[in-house]
Amino acid sequence: MKRRKRREQAIEKLTEALKEEKFGVLWQLDMKAKLQEKGVDFNQTFHILEVCNPVEAKRVLSENSLVGYFLPCKIAVYEEKEKTRIGLPKPTALTGLVENDNLMAIATDIEKRLIACVDKSK
Repeated sequence: MKRRKRREQAIEKLTEALKEEKFGVLWQLDMKAKLQEKGVDFNQTFHILEVCNPVEAKRVLSENSLVGYFLPCKIAVYEEKEKTRIGLPKPTALTGLVENDNLMAIATDIEKRLIACVDKSK
């Protein structure tokens, strides 16, 4: 029960930090529950949050529609070795695939903001 509380608190803190940066959680997937619902034995606690800042989404999509393949941003919250971990794919790594300097500048800013949100939730 203690681990569950830590995980839930981490997700709560993360959600609040994201709100401060104008990101909302669009959807949250409990991977363990979903896989078990489908009859797949999976015992690791693993949540995926899809997050979006609508103003930033409009900016990047207006620059290049291919960036839509990377949206919304994902943040994983999971249990590993008795600890709650939080991580995300770096927007700069994904945006680098479209080779656009304007997009890279936006991605760098978004990445810094998302990492700050993760840091606040630890």
